[in-house]
Formats: sequence, structure tokens, C-alpha cells
Amino acid sequence: MTGVAERTETTDRWHRWLLDRRFGGDAAFRERELTGFLYPIRDTVLDKARLRSDDTLLDVGTGDGMIAFGALERLGPAGRVIFSDISADLLDHCRAAAAHEGLEGRCEFVLASADALDGIAGASADVVTTRSVLIYVKDKAAAFAEFRRVLRPGGRVSLFEPINVLMSGRGPERFAGYDTRPVRTIAAKLIALYDKYQPPDTDPMTDFDERDLVRLAEQAGFDEVGLELQVSVKNSKPPVPWDRFLAMSGNPKIPTMAEAMDQSLTPAEITEFTAHLRPLVETGSGQERRALAYLTAVRQ
Repeated sequence: MTGVAERTETTDRWHRWLLDRRFGGDAAFRERELTGFLYPIRDTVLDKARLRSDDTLLDVGTGDGMIAFGALERLGPAGRVIFSDISADLLDHCRAAAAHEGLEGRCEFVLASADALDGIAGASADVVTTRSVLIYVKDKAAAFAEFRRVLRPGGRVSLFEPINVLMSGRGPERFAGYDTRPVRTIAAKLIALYDKYQPPDTDPMTDFDERDLVRLAEQAGFDEVGLELQVSVKNSKPPVPWDRFLAMSGNPKIPTMAEAMDQSLTPAEITEFTAHLRPLVETGSGQERRALAYLTAVRQ
């Protein structure tokens, strides 16, 4: 996928976040995250999919095509990949990348959401993959029903989701994993702003856990379901340059840290909050929590 231009200024929020705002505009950091975190997730999802050389794989919520292009490398010449996403800009990005690599003949591109895979025929795929997609889907039951519908008998699902209800580093005394007790009143204003964008009790990112994923797969009619949960808690975080921290956004639906501070704090509060938080961010003096789920399912 080298050599493909990334149009981040005029494209939709999904494209802008996935290729830029997620990484605070830091290309070197993006490469480190891809190598150290995201590529291993891709490889695990594909390992668990148990691909055959001539499979047709549907990558739901394909984003920049990380899993889809990884699948094309593993499949044989007869293998095909369907790129599906709600973002036309990301599909354009993937289409350009496929053309650049000479892979267009083995690809299809479909604009559709995970809970309504319109344009994809029933029993037309051997494998369905997703990575961090259901966290944006309110009707997860409908998504699982769609996954089963498009699979042929013997078809497999392999998906990855962060379990955010187990990961929160935020609260009255902690923000983004950092101790904010000395500035808790200011931190509370930031937390309230983010909660307006994504109410913690109802937002799709936090309305489920790993048990719900298993239940939803069973209720959709899958005959075999497996789940692997990986949980880690570390009392340290990677140091982050302050400018990058300000420019980063945790997901496409929320503002960057700098935008959130401007929206919710006074200039004096920004100065006080920065004086407290910046040294913690730049030295990695915080707590990192991760809960990652890999689910597999088979339609007999």
C-alpha cells in the first residue's frame, strides 16, 4: 500500500481519524503502533480464521484494509476479498491501494454497515472478519445475524474487539490513566464533555463485554463459538510528546485533547491542567489498561 496518497483534509471523519488523528499526525508513531500493536492483531484474526486458499473473505468495517490486504497475501490466486465499510472515502483509499498493488481483480468494494450488509448476497462468503467494528454498532444482534446470513455452510467468523468496560482509565481521580486528583475539578469538566459525545451507559463502545459477544453469536445461530480474552494492567504508560497527546483522538466520534480542552475549560484551567498533566504524559507516569477479545464462530 505504499505510494497511495492519503487525503485527510477533505475526507470523512472515519478516514481522517484512522489515517491521521488516531496517531496525532505523527507518521513515525503510526508506524510503531502498526508494527507493535495493530499488525499482531491482524495476524491473530487471520490465524483464527483458518483460511483456505480459495476462500472468499468479507472484511466488515475494513477501514484502511489492514485485515483485507493481509488476507490477500495469504489466499491463493483463486481467493477473493470483499472490502465493506460505511466510509466511501476509506473504500476509495482501499480501491486505490488495490490498484497500486495490481490486486483489483481479486477485490470487491461494498458500501454497507455491519448491521445491514446490503449488496452482499446470502451464503456468498467463506469467512467474515472484523477488527474494532462492533464498538461502533448499536444493534450488535443484527450485525451477528448479518454475519451468519452472508456465510456459506462451514463458514467462519473471526473478529477482534476491545472490551472498553474493562479498560477505563478515567474517573473522578484518573483521566486517560493519569492521576488527576490535584486537578480533579478540572478533569471532571473534561470527563463531562467526553460523556456528552459518548454517554458511558448507552454508547456502543461501552454497552457490552466479552460475555455479550458469546451470547450474541449463539443467539444468531452459530453452531460453534470460541472466545479468547486478554487482559493486562500496567502501572506505567509509554511516554508521549505533549504536542502529539494534544492532537490525538481516541476514536472518530470524539474531539482531540486540545479540542476538548478548548471546548470545556477556561484559559486559566487549561494552564493549570497542562502544568499538572504534561509531566505525567511525557514521562509515562500513568496506568495502562487493556482488555482485548478474539471471537470465533462457525456456521455448520
